[in-house]
Formats: sequence, C-alpha cells, structure tokens
Amino acid sequence: MPDTLKPYSMILDYVTGKSIPNVGAEENRQLVERFLIAEKGYSKADIAVDVDIEFTVAGETYSSQIDLVVSLESTRFMAIKCAAASLGSREREILAAARLLAEKQLPFSVVSDGKTAIVLDTVSGKKLGEGLNAIPSKAQAQEKLKEIKPLPFPKEKREREKLIFRSFDSMNVNVGRNL
Repeated sequence: MPDTLKPYSMILDYVTGKSIPNVGAEENRQLVERFLIAEKGYSKADIAVDVDIEFTVAGETYSSQIDLVVSLESTRFMAIKCAAASLGSREREILAAARLLAEKQLPFSVVSDGKTAIVLDTVSGKKLGEGLNAIPSKAQAQEKLKEIKPLPFPKEKREREKLIFRSFDSMNVNVGRNL
C-alpha cells in the first residue's frame, strides 16, 4: 500500500482568510464561523481558529488544537468543536478542552456540525441547550459574562481530564494538522 495521502482541495477559512485543507469537518467549521458572525453578532476578531492546547500527561507533552475559541474583550468564554457526525460522542472532548485550555475554565463548551449544536456548561458538564440558536449571541454572552465568575478546574481532577482529552482528540485523524 503506498504511503501517500488522499488528495484534498483547499478552501479559504472564513475567519482568517487563510487557505486551508478541506478535510474532515472543515466545511462544517466554515458553516459555524459564518453562523457566529452573520447570525450571532460576533466579529472575526472575536473568533480564534485552531487554538493551540498543550499539556503534560503521563510524563509526555501532548499538543493539539481546539477548532474555535470565542472571546469577548480578551476574555475567552466559549470553546467549539466542529464535528462531521455524532455530536454526542464529542461532548466530553470539548468539555475537557474548555477545562484545560486556560487557568480558569471557559464557561461554555459547544459541539456543532454547522447544522445543529449542543451547548454545555463547562463547569457542571450539563447540557444548556440544543440547536444553533442555543449558542449564545454576542449580546447574550456579554450579559452572561457579567454574572459568571470563571473558576479554575480542580487540581485533583486535572490529570484525569488530560487523559480524557488526549483519548478523544487522538482519534481525530482526518484533520488539517495531521496532514
């Protein structure tokens, strides 16, 4: 069997304007990016694409990326995993990412295929809503950030959370960073 990659086309990322490989859930991510801007009132500057996440787990450095991280006034508050199918199977991955990305947990975690979404409270892990309309708009997020006090993830649970993220994330083989 030849050691070659399957051919792929390139598309322009809506937020960054960069040319990127159209693999895996990339088209779904483009739908989410457009939705956040056109329907939810975010600007391109509010959305970071392929946000690096790195930590040491079981004595080894693990590096990956989170599809989208939404910020308001330099405060990261929502991590988004764009999936090609089976949103429920990716809930735990995005929760772990939102818990580990920074010193304090991002309040919201979302998994979406561009047509629907599951929105989760990162701290409790509870589902807040389903469907794209459940994703907080920029105005809603600004109001919620006034009420929410970001919390650190408990130190005694961090190692387990790192293992969970790595386990789920390592199954993401059809992504641009792995080309």
